[in-house]
Amino acid sequence: MASPGAAGSIRLDKLLWFLRFARSRSIAQAMIETGHIRIDGRRVARSSCAVHAGATLVLPVGERIEVIRLLSLPLRRGPAPEAQACYARLDPESHAPSS
Repeated sequence: MASPGAAGSIRLDKLLWFLRFARSRSIAQAMIETGHIRIDGRRVARSSCAVHAGATLVLPVGERIEVIRLLSLPLRRGPAPEAQACYARLDPESHAPSS
């Protein structure tokens, strides 16, 4: 049986940690267990859910909701610019300053 990485996917908890949406994998797992994260429109509550490049993720980050498209799978938890190169934000309106 091939490992998930070899099949072109990564565990959701590991992805959130690698992309710096969570400070640790245990925090990522707690975020997932709340049930507020969606992958391609379906609600996810399992940390072991496989995520592929091209997937659209909706997740709460602080007081806002982030919608991202995964461009490529990260190979490690690197510096922030390396992590940000792996995804594209799809909701630029949420980052505009409020009046």
